[in-house]
Amino acid sequence: MSDVTDAAFRRIVVKYSGKFTCPKPGGGRPDVMWTEFVPCDGLCSKGRKAFMLDLSYTEKERPIVVQLFGATPEHFYRSAIMMQKLGFDGIDINMGCPEKKVLKQGAGAALIKNPKLAQEIIRETKRGAGKLPVSVKTRIGDTKNEIKKWLPYLLESEPSAVTIHARTRKGMSDVPADWDVVAEAVRIARKYDSSSDRTLIIGNGDVKSLSETRERAKETGVDGVMIGRGIFGNPWLFSPLNKNSPERGRGIPSTQERLHVAIEHAKLFEKLFHKKKNFDVMKKHLKAYISGFDGARELRTACMNAKSGKDVELAIKNSGILYY
Repeated sequence: MSDVTDAAFRRIVVKYSGKFTCPKPGGGRPDVMWTEFVPCDGLCSKGRKAFMLDLSYTEKERPIVVQLFGATPEHFYRSAIMMQKLGFDGIDINMGCPEKKVLKQGAGAALIKNPKLAQEIIRETKRGAGKLPVSVKTRIGDTKNEIKKWLPYLLESEPSAVTIHARTRKGMSDVPADWDVVAEAVRIARKYDSSSDRTLIIGNGDVKSLSETRERAKETGVDGVMIGRGIFGNPWLFSPLNKNSPERGRGIPSTQERLHVAIEHAKLFEKLFHKKKNFDVMKKHLKAYISGFDGARELRTACMNAKSGKDVELAIKNSGILYY
């Protein structure tokens, strides 16, 4: 997600998602992490260095998949070769972004209306990716549900996985996710290919807890569930002791813990991206951390004026809500 799943965000998730005891080996953290999406056109230009910051990651974030967007097959091929050299664990092609500036390029969700180009992009990405798995993230259609028509084009190109964001391009994130269509996508994919190495179907949209991921997987038969906005302000989400999960128990993150991590996140963002990214990017995260407790509204307002991690820390300290 652009300006969301950056290095600071991912490092905080890695650190805190496994903070509480997890009964399953390797549990307590997401199975796979994605980068922000990066433009292939930019990576193939003289200004490619400007995008390398978005491609930085640590070994603790593995397995990590890089997400690319664009509309030029040749640029996907060249970018995929670069991603091999950078050591990513997979490449994901964004065919679902509804932002106007992306659509104007013929990229993102615009590719739903251009399935032949979409197929060529997948083929060229696979050609450049070598042994790296190549996946696609898309939506159920442009202005209406077109999954029966759209998904077979993707399956024909044999990506490793297709993540279905359960809304149309027109629906943005303003309407409820339609998981019935995700279930339909699963049926289409299984009918197309029932072998063990078939394209995996991953569902996405409005999932806010581990218990919901289990429910959605059981209801639809998806091979996996992707969580986006549900983890904002809650890097503990993948811990089985999260307050929204069935294993609810001791160790639930308190308001104090959330505020301490909000400060830590803000300072880490500033450390990694000082003079490289606008600090306003942090505000969507701060809004999520600072909610659901007395005085949250006033504190959020104060933090919206912050220009640095230190400003966030002072605002939280001055609120009188946080104690050390």
